[in-house]
Amino acid sequence: QVQLVESGGGLVQAGGSLRLSCAASERFAMGWFRQAPGKGREFVAGISWSGDTKAIANSVQGRFTISRDNAKNTAYLQMNSLKPWDTAVYYCARNKDGDFWDDLGAYDYWGQGTQVTVSS
Repeated sequence: QVQLVESGGGLVQAGGSLRLSCAASERFAMGWFRQAPGKGREFVAGISWSGDTKAIANSVQGRFTISRDNAKNTAYLQMNSLKPWDTAVYYCARNKDGDFWDDLGAYDYWGQGTQVTVSS
């Protein structure tokens, strides 16, 4: 059974950094999304099975980076220069298509989410 477990969320001051981890039960293309209170789920970043292809949302370009450790079946989201509007629950998910990174329909398995709160 496919499983994804996020970790690394927490409370941080604006300008600070956090690194989120997503441990998966097997190796596959993965994506990160976030959902703020009262808003829809927003694409943040995606990474291919090999790690050679990456996608980053314009809203976090230059501040967030995605990477993976295939030996651990784990993907990471390094978040720097955090802003209060980055506050959200962050989810990782399996991208079944290995493409269409910002399309929710490309994702079929989701983690439980990890809360990121950025104080001003």
